[in-house]
Amino acid sequence: MKRMILGFALALAVAAPAAAIDPKLTELVQQIERFAADKGPGTEAERLHRLYDLAWNFYVRSSPELATFLGVPGSNDRWSDGSFEALEFADAAVVKMLEAAESIDRSALPDSERVHYDLFKRRLETLIEGAKFPGELIPVTQVGGVQQGLAQVLAVSPARTIEDYQDIVARLNGIPKVLENTLAWLERGLAQGVTPPQITLRDVPDQVKNLIVEDPAQSALLAAFGRFPDSIPAADRERLTAAAHAAYKDKVVPAFTKLHAFLRDTYVPRARTSIAMKDLPDGEAWYAFNVREMTTTNLTPQQIHEIGLAEVERIRGEMDKVIAASGFKGTFAEFLDFLRTDPRFYYDRPEDLLAGYRDIAKRADPELAKLFGHLPRQPYGVVPVPAYAEKSQTTAYYQPGSLKAGRAGNFFANTYDLKSRPRWEMEALTLHEAVPGHHLQLSIAQEMEGVPEWRKYDDYTAYTEGWGLYAESLGTEMGFYQDPYSKFGQLTYEIWRAIRLVVDTGMHALGWTREQAIDFFKQNAGKAEHDIVVEVDRYIVWPGQALAYKLGELKLKELRAYATKELGAKFDVRAFHDQVLGNGALPLDLLEKTVKAWVEGQK
Repeated sequence: MKRMILGFALALAVAAPAAAIDPKLTELVQQIERFAADKGPGTEAERLHRLYDLAWNFYVRSSPELATFLGVPGSNDRWSDGSFEALEFADAAVVKMLEAAESIDRSALPDSERVHYDLFKRRLETLIEGAKFPGELIPVTQVGGVQQGLAQVLAVSPARTIEDYQDIVARLNGIPKVLENTLAWLERGLAQGVTPPQITLRDVPDQVKNLIVEDPAQSALLAAFGRFPDSIPAADRERLTAAAHAAYKDKVVPAFTKLHAFLRDTYVPRARTSIAMKDLPDGEAWYAFNVREMTTTNLTPQQIHEIGLAEVERIRGEMDKVIAASGFKGTFAEFLDFLRTDPRFYYDRPEDLLAGYRDIAKRADPELAKLFGHLPRQPYGVVPVPAYAEKSQTTAYYQPGSLKAGRAGNFFANTYDLKSRPRWEMEALTLHEAVPGHHLQLSIAQEMEGVPEWRKYDDYTAYTEGWGLYAESLGTEMGFYQDPYSKFGQLTYEIWRAIRLVVDTGMHALGWTREQAIDFFKQNAGKAEHDIVVEVDRYIVWPGQALAYKLGELKLKELRAYATKELGAKFDVRAFHDQVLGNGALPLDLLEKTVKAWVEGQK
């Protein structure tokens, strides 16, 4: 939802600042408030950069989790303040930032600065519009919340010095307050009828319970204490470990036990039984806002639904051709059953699945130079989805790294229920999550030079996920999809994103049931039933997000076709890709404008 308790994107960092207890934040907001009146020396561009610095410092200070992910020191011992008062402070701060931005004379800015200014102002306006909807009342779902986010942050927290470990102990001691605030939002959500659908919460109590273990050394929250660097003396290791174990047993376990009991006995039984976002208070307007924000278009749910149906029909035709070429004799449904059940398509051991993904990644790496002129410095790895989250987590996801923090990006692959992880989907999935997909795009953005710091981490889902899906289609040019099953897997992933357009709008705007969505998925894609159910439930609790992938991919393919036609023999795919990625994430309308301007320049 809009205000996740633990997020690290710029738009989410504003969610829960520790404003009520942090005088540094209060001071920053006061400076922002004075900005419009206090013109100060310098050009409008210089003033604008001073405002960027104030806003960025506010975001990073207000979200210690963001600071940890980005490698910014100084906040690794704290959590965000998730109180009611902190949220009100944050919303007011965004309004003041917009007022400050509007005091800038846009006409006095150079063209390159106007792009950043427009994006900055657009982001603030979107946050203000979104504040009308109570996303903060849904801090926990099966795909996100404190039961996953706390461990994720601790997993990437620095663990190299004694001070780093002291910070982790401080964070462990701070977990009860985080959970107390989470409980307060959950209770308020119940009172106002704003909860996730009950059916999607079925595994959430167990996700919390999985974090409660008898031996602190086995806790995912204390993983750093099992891998001390050699530079820390044994006496300090013993002292820090004892402090961490005490914090876990005396504070963390009781707090999670309380949250688990509340979820199991009160929250899940009383959660709403409907699935549509339009059934929430002001839900129709809320869904329309989500659609606009996620897709960066003005398409209506009905228009998107129709685009989805057309894409499903088109891709089904391509899939039928692949089936015929494979020599399979039978119906489409029988071919799907064959793919879902034949043992040749599945690994028996989790470590073999991970090795398979790593092999694909190694084969992809040397092919990148054919398609890109500029490649990032940041490395990446392939790792399993943590055990405490794997049952309800999606097939895979990517977590950005940080050069500042000395942390590589990671492609997380789900090793739960190996019979739902077919080999024929692995090439497309690797290209999407690792290279040339998310790792490439996000790392290049982080390494941009001569731009405001926040631009390196700004995010537009239609661009980011559109690029991930477009990256899957580059597999043919990279030498992948050589056998019909892998090609069918690529088409399965493409039709999966087209199906999203149909079922997301269907469930949230057009009256579809959860069962209708699952059945439509089964009829048109070869994914395993467990995977389908997890996906549909994800769309239910993250309304509109799933629409961004296909719409973004269609725009990228449209722009490549336009550039190819306009430039003819002058078209260079490496230069095209560098242009698309070189400006960081952009809304689709601005992406189109910049690519077309580049084409004119190439002419």
